[in-house]
Amino acid sequence: MTTTIPRGHATEAASAAVDRISRVELSLVRLPLQSPISDAKVLTGRQKPLTEVAFLFVEISTEGGREGLGFAYSKRAGGDGLYAHAREIAPELLGEDPNDIDRLWRKLVWAGASVGRSGLATQAVAAFDIALWDLKARRAELPLAKLLGAHRDSVACYNTSGGFLSAPVEQILDNSTEALNRGIGGIKIKVGHPETATDIRRVETVREHLGDAVPLMVDANQQWDRATARRIGRTLERFDLTWIEEPVDAYDTAGHAALAGKLDTPVATGEMLTSVGEHRELLRNGACDFIQPDAPRVGGITPFSRIAALADEYHSAMAPHFAMEIHLHLAAAYPNTTWVEHFDWLEPLFVERLECREGRMLVPDRPGLGLSLSEQCRSWTVERATIDRGAA
Repeated sequence: MTTTIPRGHATEAASAAVDRISRVELSLVRLPLQSPISDAKVLTGRQKPLTEVAFLFVEISTEGGREGLGFAYSKRAGGDGLYAHAREIAPELLGEDPNDIDRLWRKLVWAGASVGRSGLATQAVAAFDIALWDLKARRAELPLAKLLGAHRDSVACYNTSGGFLSAPVEQILDNSTEALNRGIGGIKIKVGHPETATDIRRVETVREHLGDAVPLMVDANQQWDRATARRIGRTLERFDLTWIEEPVDAYDTAGHAALAGKLDTPVATGEMLTSVGEHRELLRNGACDFIQPDAPRVGGITPFSRIAALADEYHSAMAPHFAMEIHLHLAAAYPNTTWVEHFDWLEPLFVERLECREGRMLVPDRPGLGLSLSEQCRSWTVERATIDRGAA
């Protein structure tokens, strides 16, 4: 039996499905950290201690009254650049249908293509892209993970913010106990100290404190050469680590591949890369056991989804970097083994909190990302702009 929909009803349905972007609000927010943070890049003199994180927030509104929130971030330099580039390209969205996310991602990238299709330019695009996905999920009245197609309603999580090299090992032990008591499942600590023996002692002390059952990861933040990474990696085998992260330079695909082929401990990397192509090379060369894309760094959820599809083809495990508020949803939608990184740094920016229980982070049942900006976030805003049809 064939049912014919009257022409008028079809037109009404099509009209209801179309909306238009009417306003884009941008804000540059500087989040101060409670104390300066140091990892191996600081101890080797390549960077200064981290004292704040800059955020580019994008709030998109439509003629139909829909809203979406997205953000990108930069540690140390780059925040002003993200904001400036976002201001230049934001008018490209006015009058567009927010449902057409892939097309709009490409439009924004091409609007700034003369400064490249990776790095800072696409990191600015990421904030718009994430806001569009948030808007789409809110419109569907679904958590983003459900809109993408969730494989689970919670994701194994590990804490990083308590394990920096700037913290004495006694404090790391206390931080680890506190994290586990909060329901977090694993602990990651930083390594890459100029004195190798110091690294080994710290890992040994933490492992003894945690016991054998708690997952433990280490992160060298790219500060070892290949020979050092191989030697220390072998020494660390006895601690049954879940992974060694960024043992060599982030762009040394061959070096990561050699280590992944020789060590029993899994190798994790990818957080510093800013394009789909760079992640493809990691996977194609067998350079990691855990791939670690960062949605704000690669250009948003649209390119992240392409990386996830590639990772699935290569049967890779995944552990997205930082920004648990976004990556919880993306990890929940990944079919293979996945972890999400717990950082409490961003919590003051939002009204809502994510919940951890029995070693896992729970996907919230709120629509979209399930986030709204706090008054504290508004007070840390240093630049703000509204782009609408009157200003375009």
